[in-house]
Amino acid sequence: MDLQLADKRAIITGGSKGIGLAVAHALAAEGVDVVLAARNRDTLEKAAAEVAERSGRRAIPVVTDTGDDASVSALVVRAVEELGGVDILVNNASNQTIGAGAPNLADTTDAAFWGDVNIKVVGYLRTARAVAPLLVDQGWGRIINVSGLGYRQTHSIVRSIRNVSVAALTKNLADELGPHGVNVTVVHPGQTRTESKTVEYQAGADAAGISLADYERQLAGNAIGRIVDATEVADVVTFLASPRSVSITGDAVAAGGGLLGTINY
Repeated sequence: MDLQLADKRAIITGGSKGIGLAVAHALAAEGVDVVLAARNRDTLEKAAAEVAERSGRRAIPVVTDTGDDASVSALVVRAVEELGGVDILVNNASNQTIGAGAPNLADTTDAAFWGDVNIKVVGYLRTARAVAPLLVDQGWGRIINVSGLGYRQTHSIVRSIRNVSVAALTKNLADELGPHGVNVTVVHPGQTRTESKTVEYQAGADAAGISLADYERQLAGNAIGRIVDATEVADVVTFLASPRSVSITGDAVAAGGGLLGTINY
């Protein structure tokens, strides 16, 4: 299937590693020029060079803090200067300070809450607010918000709230921007194999005295019986970024291999 993405232009926040970098590779492989945004310059520049070398497309690194409105505005200005416009926004930046051992109610501080929500929810609002006028003016665009299956689970107060909030933001944007040719969707990954997670999973397997494959199967808790890879989440995002996805907007797409025991309708 031709995804009709050749020569489109995308901004990917949180694009220096993990799912964001996988999305950059997947879009570039389909002929998209990309702007990668993240906070760490060294990691970001290395990632952009890797994307450009592998795909032959333009990959522009722009150091950005999505927790700051001026930084987001500068990102979009730079993207337009470099690529001539923007067609696709992939919101993927997140604050990773809250780990798997999420605090209980008494230990969930205001600072932890606002630190996470400022990047994952308000940050998504900032980037959408900056990019949407460009998409509306040209009568076409895609915004894909990467959130998480914490919106269906209760492992972390902060992450459940932020992920539900991203879904609500998505639906509001979809209803407003849809008549202007702009589709907005949210993708909810579950446990996902990334560069850093692979190290974490291997350490867990070693501690348990079992193989990495067996450890991942135990950890997955999904219908396919294994951890989903970042590249597989990127495949979903890439389809949603394409003109082929016109019939999907305002909705959530779970990309966690099928959570066991849940019915969604």
